[in-house]
Amino acid sequence: MFRKLPPVFKNFYFIVGVIFIIWMLFIDSNDLYSQFKKRGKLSELEQQKAYYTQMINEVEKDREELLSNNELLEKFAREKYFMKKESEDLYILVVEEE
Repeated sequence: MFRKLPPVFKNFYFIVGVIFIIWMLFIDSNDLYSQFKKRGKLSELEQQKAYYTQMINEVEKDREELLSNNELLEKFAREKYFMKKESEDLYILVVEEE
C-alpha cells in the first residue's frame, strides 16, 4: 500500500510538517475559527471604543459650556433636575398615553 506513494510522502519531515499544519489550523486553541471569532470581537470593541470616545468628547464640551456660563447652568438644572428658586412653584405635567 505504501509502495505506490511518491517518496516525498514517505519523508519524515513532510509527515511531521503536515501533522503540524493540521494541528495549528484545526486542533490548537488558536485555530482558524477562533481567530475569526476574535477578529470579529476586536472589530466590535473598536466600534464601541469610537462611540464612547465621541460621547466623552461631547460630554466634556457640554461640561465646559455649563461651567463657563451661569445662565446655561441654571437652565440645565431647572430642566434636568427640576430645581427651582424658593419663591417659585414647580408643576410637573405628565402626559398619559392611551
